[in-house]
Amino acid sequence: MKIVAGGALVCTALAVVMLWMKLRRRRRLQAGLEALRGKVVLITGASSGLGEACAHAFYRAGCRVIICARTEEELTHVIKDLENVQRKWPSEEVKFVTFDLADIPGISAAMKQANSFYGHVDILINNGGISYRGSIIDTKIEVDVSVMNINYFGAVAVTKGLLPKMVERNSGHVVAISSIQGKVAIPFRSAYSSSKHAVQSFFDTLRAEVAQHGIHVSVISPAYIQTNLSLFAVTSSGKTYGKMDETTKSGMTAEAVAREVVHSVAARRNELLLGPFHYRLATYLRNILPDAFAKVMAKRAQKQIGAEKKTT
Repeated sequence: MKIVAGGALVCTALAVVMLWMKLRRRRRLQAGLEALRGKVVLITGASSGLGEACAHAFYRAGCRVIICARTEEELTHVIKDLENVQRKWPSEEVKFVTFDLADIPGISAAMKQANSFYGHVDILINNGGISYRGSIIDTKIEVDVSVMNINYFGAVAVTKGLLPKMVERNSGHVVAISSIQGKVAIPFRSAYSSSKHAVQSFFDTLRAEVAQHGIHVSVISPAYIQTNLSLFAVTSSGKTYGKMDETTKSGMTAEAVAREVVHSVAARRNELLLGPFHYRLATYLRNILPDAFAKVMAKRAQKQIGAEKKTT
């Protein structure tokens, strides 16, 4: 009887501790969300998909939003939609900056313009990028360079353009929207996966270097999201892929991921993996059983090659 009573007491204590921890996390999140009000947020790749969803999510949270894309025309509908958003606080004029992530030299001037609106940027969401489909042997080196320029060097240049002001103010939050493919490489995504691995490494390093300045760095790695990313993916020849993958169709909604991005900033999370359990499991398998992971990926590649031969 004493053993049963003792076990029940331990279970009760654990339940109380878990509830306390949950309530504590909820209070901290709520405090973080309230602290977002009035913060200046810059979002790249904001003309559609996750970037557009993030613009809405941060705007509803009371932030002052600066949205970015290659042209003003791409941003027109986003600006109009945001101006019609009903929120608890007085509406803020939506600012925008146009630049191309592939134009590395031009990014510095764009970031100076972004800083000129409010004197600084509090939160940077590095979201802009491009996807890729193709085999390594068929892919032109120019395609590899292009994907790396946009996804990696573009994000690095944007970050470096805003970082000095953050350091000066001893405040800021940098978010890199990476991918689970930045942790595990899968067949026929070499250029994309490589760029996201580089993103992971750079922002992990940045986190360590700027912590002393009160700057937080988050790397958010979603699995598949229901966006047009695969439609505009580049192929091995440099042409547009133009197809909606089944994995993309069945992915998370951009709005759900955007909500997690806002919560990650509010909670000051270092890292977040988003997606079904089996995708997250793959990241652990890669590290714990690398040989088994290699065999699984080899079989996946063979299966995909066989499927493509049947359709041709």
